[in-house]
Amino acid sequence: MTTANKITILRILLVPFFIVQVVYYVETGAEWHRLLAILSFAIAAVSDAADGYIARKYNQHTELGAVLDPLADKLLLVSGIVLLSLNNHPYLSQFPLWLVATVFSRDAILLLGWGIIHYACGQVTVRPRYIGKTATVLQMVAVLWTLLKWDDGTGWYVWCGLIAGAGIGTAISGLLYIQDGIRQLNASPSSTPKPRP
Repeated sequence: MTTANKITILRILLVPFFIVQVVYYVETGAEWHRLLAILSFAIAAVSDAADGYIARKYNQHTELGAVLDPLADKLLLVSGIVLLSLNNHPYLSQFPLWLVATVFSRDAILLLGWGIIHYACGQVTVRPRYIGKTATVLQMVAVLWTLLKWDDGTGWYVWCGLIAGAGIGTAISGLLYIQDGIRQLNASPSSTPKPRP
């Protein structure tokens, strides 16, 4: 259990705390719940960068970390996006449903593709894309922007830009990952047709 993996596990444990704080804030309107939600989300977002830095600097890359790190990201972001897609009026703005559908669809297709490639090829090679990382950052900033209530007045235009950028980046990264998956399947011997007897 490396230091990087411990930080990742802490990030996973922060997700239910974050969810509870957002739900309580929407139900009661008590500002301290919103502040705790912001704090927990911010800590989780910063720790994402921290565990990656520690893993690279101190050579703490592990198979467990390769599974836990993206899982922690998905749990945090999907929970934030889903919570903010609900009708939280008058306390919080609502994310458009198309963003939720885009994020869910990409992740579902990637999970299905991972299973197919793993079954057909035995090994899955995932090459992180800059556009995917950018989309993740935009999703995180959009969630924080909403929780901080900066999406009124001129901040509304920035909020719309963040939402649009996150959605477009997520869709493009999904298409690129699909393209990579098709290449891996085509390169696999199991993809070639069997000769007739």
